[in-house]
Amino acid sequence: MRILVIGGGGREHALVWKLRESARVEKIWCAPGNGGIQDDADCFEVEAGDIAGLVALAEKLNPDLTVVGPELPLVKGLADAFAEGKRAIVGPDKKAAQLEGSKIFAKEFLQRHGIPTADLYGAHDSAGAAYGALCAVDWPVVIKADGLCAGKGVFLAPNPDAATDFIERVMEKKELGDGGRTVILEEALEGEELSLILLTDGQRCAPLVPTRDHKRAYDHNEGPNTGGMGAYSTDALLPADLRRTIEATVVEPTMKGLTADGIDYRGFLYIGLMLTKSGPKVLEFNCRMGDPETQAILARADFDLAEVLADTAAARLNPEKMNWKPGASACVVMASGGYPGKFETGEEICGLAEAAKLSGVKVLHAGTKRVGEKTVTSGGRVLGVTATGRSLAEALERAYQAVGKIQFGGMHYRRDIGKLPAQSSAAGD
Repeated sequence: MRILVIGGGGREHALVWKLRESARVEKIWCAPGNGGIQDDADCFEVEAGDIAGLVALAEKLNPDLTVVGPELPLVKGLADAFAEGKRAIVGPDKKAAQLEGSKIFAKEFLQRHGIPTADLYGAHDSAGAAYGALCAVDWPVVIKADGLCAGKGVFLAPNPDAATDFIERVMEKKELGDGGRTVILEEALEGEELSLILLTDGQRCAPLVPTRDHKRAYDHNEGPNTGGMGAYSTDALLPADLRRTIEATVVEPTMKGLTADGIDYRGFLYIGLMLTKSGPKVLEFNCRMGDPETQAILARADFDLAEVLADTAAARLNPEKMNWKPGASACVVMASGGYPGKFETGEEICGLAEAAKLSGVKVLHAGTKRVGEKTVTSGGRVLGVTATGRSLAEALERAYQAVGKIQFGGMHYRRDIGKLPAQSSAAGD
């Protein structure tokens, strides 16, 4: 098999890493890739959102399978374009990807199919209407930009002043671009978050091992939301009774709802859950794997990922092929100084080789690039230092030991990944 992976972050490095382990895989390409991926795949400077460029690249390379990492190309219709050329791809089509591309579309889907979620106060396409609606909500309130906002479009507003400021920045100053043209206001849920990702071929689905990520920038769940500062996976996150409840109230109605709505969903479906006192409720859908959840999940994968993904694209997924390593995994994100705000790039990263020598550790690159013989920072989230262990404590110890061997200017990371419950009153990504 010859495989093309779309994307250039830590999630895509994890996919390339696991795909390379397959005896079936002869060649891997990645577009655009990063400074770590280029050790494991031939990289091409085609951005993930360039649909025409990716189609042209696929015509040139003729891969047997394409695996899409990020949401942007899926929301823009990459899977549809590949289907026209009869090219195998893992990723939902444009219609299905609206589950992530539009918060309103997702909310209506949840309500239509009776899937538990936060109560909706309303959707507003003008700042004036949104300001006015704040008079009739309970506090705190969740405000969500309708479109794609790179993880920055959800805000838990504790009071009217904070809510007004967010609406002004999103809708009037347009800090999030077109993604913030419409906002929705919804109930804030109390509880602990859980990420459950499904792999589906449109008919059958298989849940991946459960994960929990940490979105806030700093220790003790403080600071602004980010794309994710770390994640961990252990079967203890999803006891048998909770699993049965989620399958009955969320997974089964979601799959039936997709069929009822005429959506042939093939790929990864991320379900962000809040475990409330009244049961699990859906915070959000994503049309791809999470980042950094992917790093923690694939560290526990004990099966041929290339074979399973090829089966998924061909609508013959066999969940029994998917086995998982016992124990736990953890991913600690090392970020550039200032992230998720303005940050500097071009800082040399030292200690990568030393960290890679540690048992049970894999250093996955996100915002990195090569400059001569050096690896330097090129993004906000720079590395996802990932480790496995017989227990969560062992996985965390190994991950943080590896983190301690890596240095670059301005770096920061959370020191409490896996040691605190996810923040309450959260609202998704």
